[in-house]
Amino acid sequence: MKKKLALILAAVMMLGLFAGCSNKAPTGSGDPTGGEDTMRVDVFYYDFSDIYISTVRAAMDEQLKAMGIEPNNWDAAGSQPTQTDQVNTAITAGSDLLIVNIVETATSAPAQDIVNAAKSAGIPVIFFNREVAENDVINSYEKCAFVGTNAPDAGHMQGEMIGNYLLDNYDAVDLNGDGVISYVMFKGQEGNAEAEARTQFAVEDADKILTEAGKPALSYYDAAASTKYLVDTEGKWSAKAANDYMVALLGSYNEGNNNMVELIICNNDGMAEGAISALQNVGYNKGVDENGEPLSTNIPVFGVDATDSAKALIKAGSMVGSIKQDAVGMATTINTLVKNVKDGAELMANTDQFTVDSDVAKIRVPYAMYDASSEG
Repeated sequence: MKKKLALILAAVMMLGLFAGCSNKAPTGSGDPTGGEDTMRVDVFYYDFSDIYISTVRAAMDEQLKAMGIEPNNWDAAGSQPTQTDQVNTAITAGSDLLIVNIVETATSAPAQDIVNAAKSAGIPVIFFNREVAENDVINSYEKCAFVGTNAPDAGHMQGEMIGNYLLDNYDAVDLNGDGVISYVMFKGQEGNAEAEARTQFAVEDADKILTEAGKPALSYYDAAASTKYLVDTEGKWSAKAANDYMVALLGSYNEGNNNMVELIICNNDGMAEGAISALQNVGYNKGVDENGEPLSTNIPVFGVDATDSAKALIKAGSMVGSIKQDAVGMATTINTLVKNVKDGAELMANTDQFTVDSDVAKIRVPYAMYDASSEG
């Protein structure tokens, strides 16, 4: 009798043990919320120090947490080998979803390596912001997508903004009165789709507006330069890179030498801020007073992203305008796909409200112009 009772008690204990394990969170996921399983989401950023990316990260964190997901954020600090190692570590740890802001954009090989690893593990992967230019990479896995912008749009919008501004303010901008606007272009990164398009179309479209109005095309400040831009050699689109360049060139190109740079075009707002800082250190771009009167000579500066700090410079009159790259909209679009994964739906379900490429799972978040009139 005692033996039979012991067997019954052992069976009850085993049943209880199995029942206790049924709500265990997947390997590598955060703590269960409300007793339910949570999914592990790993988000890989190319560089935490990038101002725009920091804004996206803040929006991503807020929205994911609202879904009950505690994201694992990884900083590659501009290194593709570091990021690739981080992805492999997350896969080994049991990631349920990889969200990747790829570091290397000049070649598609690193993105393909990440897709192959994700596919082998059966894990969905979403690339964002930095374009995976080769569509075959995305198309090689049915659980792969990209969320970003249409790269040329920012350059076209910036060129339109610059051209129209110059037509309205030509004589004031032409400091030496030679009838030609001298410019410098700060480029973020060689081989990056966004940087290439912005560098090309900002100047081409501004020139088109100017020449159609009977004005000369823009003239690069250094006529002897083989390339008509200054690139951030570390590929970080940084304020420091633009500031260093601007400080150096102002030593030779200035009003005293009658060859001052009269227009500054930047691939992002971080570089615009760096250039403005250098200008302010020598007495330019001090903004406007409460009556809208300039406090100094203002060299027109244009950027891309419409970050909060750039908006403040525009409001103060130290910067003319930017092209808004919607950080919150980027996060919201990505998290639509995250919710699909969480709910067990197809990765590209519920995307009818977005602009999607016809031949590949790429969603395009629209740009918009931003200047002093944008706040109403």
